[in-house]
Amino acid sequence: MAILVLSLTSVTTFAKDKKPRSLREEVRRQLVTLPFYGVFDNLAYKIDGDTVTLYGSVIRPTTKTGAGQRISRIKGVQKVINNIEVLPLSRFDDDIRINTLRSISNRGSLYRYFLGANPSIHIVVNRGNVTLEGVVATRGDYNLANIAANEVFGSFSVTNNLQIENERR
Repeated sequence: MAILVLSLTSVTTFAKDKKPRSLREEVRRQLVTLPFYGVFDNLAYKIDGDTVTLYGSVIRPTTKTGAGQRISRIKGVQKVINNIEVLPLSRFDDDIRINTLRSISNRGSLYRYFLGANPSIHIVVNRGNVTLEGVVATRGDYNLANIAANEVFGSFSVTNNLQIENERR
């Protein structure tokens, strides 16, 4: 009997905020399944009523347009504000991207953050400035990724925006 009461309570809770939760989940799903969304891109979004605002940086213009088109087709979305920045073409930045990826993934057990279709760490390089985005499991991984990124030759600065899983709000 207690199990039945608990399950009914949870169903009632989901029914109250089903629309906002499902809209968030659908926006996230559409963004992470973009065909060319990868480790060198970073996307974020904000939902305000029926308006979705997209943020972040991508290396391909098609990723920006694809994100806007996909989100605009979601039921319940009336307006999409696409503030995604397309990073400039630069062989110099491409070298820094690859070298930063190698440096981090070859450091201890950090390679696991790059496994799978949607990596936990995203590396954004804009005009020689490296930004690390995403989530890591421990403070040690956070520090190790920061050290590895700072050792890459040619980068001007490193901004570490990684979040630690247990410290996230």
